[in-house]
Amino acid sequence: MNIKTLTMAAALLGGTALSAQAEELHFIMCGGEVRPADQKVIDKFQADNPGVTVKMEAVEWGTCQDKSMQLAAAGDPPSLAYMGSRTLRQLAGNDLIVPVTFTAEEEAMFQPGVLKTVTNGGQYWGIPHAFSTKALYMNCAVIQAAGAECKAPATWADLVALAKQVTDNTDAAGIGIAGKDFDNTMHMFLDFLYSNGGAVFDAEGKPALDSQQTRETLQLYADLLPYMQAGPTEWERDQMKDLFNDGQIAMYVTGPWGKGQHAEKVPTQLIAPIPAGPSGPSGTILITDSLAVFKGTGHEELAIKLAKALTSGEAQYDLDSSWGLTPILDYEKAGMTDVYYTKDSWPIFVAGISTGGPEPMVEDFKALQAVFTNMVQGIMLGEGSVDELVTTAGEELAAVR
Repeated sequence: MNIKTLTMAAALLGGTALSAQAEELHFIMCGGEVRPADQKVIDKFQADNPGVTVKMEAVEWGTCQDKSMQLAAAGDPPSLAYMGSRTLRQLAGNDLIVPVTFTAEEEAMFQPGVLKTVTNGGQYWGIPHAFSTKALYMNCAVIQAAGAECKAPATWADLVALAKQVTDNTDAAGIGIAGKDFDNTMHMFLDFLYSNGGAVFDAEGKPALDSQQTRETLQLYADLLPYMQAGPTEWERDQMKDLFNDGQIAMYVTGPWGKGQHAEKVPTQLIAPIPAGPSGPSGTILITDSLAVFKGTGHEELAIKLAKALTSGEAQYDLDSSWGLTPILDYEKAGMTDVYYTKDSWPIFVAGISTGGPEPMVEDFKALQAVFTNMVQGIMLGEGSVDELVTTAGEELAAVR
């Protein structure tokens, strides 16, 4: 692979060394191990900054983000840490992290829409580091057993018709939809909302959920309800992989990791774009994790430079390709050839980026999740009309901070 080092990384790591006194940067990374690609960047950063050392602490997934937040709240913050971008507004609201600025050249390196996931109040609060989009997975063996052609449904009407044909002609459900009190119930709904031109907040940060696009999306759920797996309010998305593998559902929406989860048991799987709704093109939710730079260490600018180095060039490409993630950066702009995301099913996951929308950034994520859970479960359990449930969701969203 021919790689021309990104301008972003070259500016950060090459040339004149940064002037710095003896300082230790404490970096908390999720995952339980230090990746060799990250260590290479850290070694270079230390060599270019005499007197600076980086204490790299790899913490298991279940506790790493909580540890960073607890340290910051106790007045002993890490210099930088891997955080879900959903936490950034809460951290910023509590004055625990610093905003980040990007040059125009740095901004241009990101895939379109990625920086929306770290934006609040007109500022960037993190540097995106891990990214996922979603697509529709189809079990062709089940679909063909129903007498249908296994091809990507272009519209919601096509999706409903195909789900109905499977349900009517096989023992399988046409589609799996998440309805449990869990975050990916909201995520799956947003996959469809963003494939219908909808929004949760507008460009000014005002609630925008009470809309025609949301009503059309919730109506889609009502139309699909007869063709969903039994008891949809008891299921979250990740539990559906077994239903899909066992031929109990013909379709569901998940991320790029799904291909490997289904490869052995569903060799005929087809990965397709999320169908377009009546008011928008195909899209997807855009979810990132980020490197956040904490306030109060005395070396925030140095930490930002390290964070940018770790999220650019070959280090970022290694993370994306080894973790099987949708690419955050447009590596082709950096002169890279033979990039993994131009092959196989990857173009499907990349295509929805420009029309997708971010995971909403709020301080009270549980309250946000409840807005969507109440609306989705309401239609699944027959607890209100589409109009009533969307109106209520809009009112509930207005109270979320």
